[in-house]
Amino acid sequence: MRAPSHTPYPESAEELQSVSLFRRLVAMLYDTLITVALLMVTTGFYKMIQAKILGTEKLKQLTEAGHFDTDPLLSSILFIVMFLFYGYFWTKSGQTLGMQVWHIRIQTREGYPVRWTQALLRFFMAWVSALCFGLGYLWILVDKKKRAWHDHFSLSEVVRIPKRKK
Repeated sequence: MRAPSHTPYPESAEELQSVSLFRRLVAMLYDTLITVALLMVTTGFYKMIQAKILGTEKLKQLTEAGHFDTDPLLSSILFIVMFLFYGYFWTKSGQTLGMQVWHIRIQTREGYPVRWTQALLRFFMAWVSALCFGLGYLWILVDKKKRAWHDHFSLSEVVRIPKRKK
């Protein structure tokens, strides 16, 4: 059980609902659009730094020769940037931008924000869930509390939060 190191979310457990697969997928679509833009900007910066180091002519020659078709450094950087994007939002507010629109949040089972270690476990297991032909996500359809594999693995849950009254 988690020692309360910071404040729990204000909603009571009775106010929260489980989240359907559809709502999760639509929020993921929103976030995918944002992360694709972020990854494009990151790649642009990476290529600018490469051009500065190698020179534009040398970079062009190497690119045309196929030397950068698979670039493990760029792939690693993009993976880390994606984790930092999701990890930041999950640990700070429990909500990415897409999740905010769809009124869903990630939290611990006790109602606290997830920690960075939980965010990391969740992030990696979400990839596993997707790479197993989406079975980790489809698990929501058979789990009584609508939890995916990465929810189980990271000891977290996705909840639908009530709309705030103005």
